[in-house]
Parts: sequence; structure tokens; C-alpha cells
Amino acid sequence: MSDVVNGLLADAPDLHPDDYVVLGLATCFLKEEGEVQELELIEPIPSAALETIVQGIPTSYRTAIALPIATVLSQAEAAQLPELFPATAHWCVDWQQRAIAATRTYKSRPTAQQHVPLGGQRQDFNYSTERKRVLNANSVVRPEDNVKQHAYTHQVL
Repeated sequence: MSDVVNGLLADAPDLHPDDYVVLGLATCFLKEEGEVQELELIEPIPSAALETIVQGIPTSYRTAIALPIATVLSQAEAAQLPELFPATAHWCVDWQQRAIAATRTYKSRPTAQQHVPLGGQRQDFNYSTERKRVLNANSVVRPEDNVKQHAYTHQVL
């Protein structure tokens, strides 16, 4: 393991280099100058999200693989993609912190590890881009979005 991987795991003393984490290949979009551009991202998938995805909800994830956390951190540090992902894929933003956080979710909920065996992959998700994940979308808050409250909400009766 490299010094960077050792350093990251030293900052997470509750993790072991062989701890389980799932990486997903997600189809996301960037909006630039009015046009939408498709982008494939490699993201850690937390246990709660994986358990929901395997139940069949529509998701932007096409495939998922399970690897030890040390493998994930060393591949990403070397700008190397896992074998099963296309060369056009990119690592997500804050991948190190997100991978460590996702690993912790599988430690606290080990039953979620049954969905993708360590070293294996899964592709039978309900993949859909009907609801596009736009990464750089701006939320515009309008007055109509405000919740109307009862006149007595803040009064002591």
C-alpha cells in the first residue's frame, strides 16, 4: 500500500485495508451553456443506497462491484480505473472521503454485503436516466416554495 492509502486509513482507525466497499458506475449529466453532456462516474455506494437499489427502484447506476477499501483507494490514487469499468469513466468528487464513509456503512450493516460478493459485480439494477442526475444544477427557490404555517404556530397558547 502507498503512503497516501496508509495515511487515509490512519485517519480512519476503525477501518482495516480489507474492509468491504461497493463502487458503482453512475450515469450523470453536466449542464454547460444550455447543453447537457453525459458523464460516467465511479462512486462509492453506501449500504442503505445499495439495499434500496437492489429492490428495483430506478437508478442511475449501471453496475456495481465490491472491493476491499485499500484496493479502491490505491487505484483511485494512481488514477487507475477498476477493470470492469470503461476507460471513459471518471472518479467522483471527494472519492476518498466518500469511499471511507461508505465502507463504514457496510461495517455497521454487514448484511448489506450479501448483495454484491467481495470481488464480484452486479448489473441487474433498474437502470434509468429518465430523471437525470445533473451534477451542476442550480436550485431556484421561489416564493411559492415556502411552506405556509398556521397563524398560531409560533404562539404559546
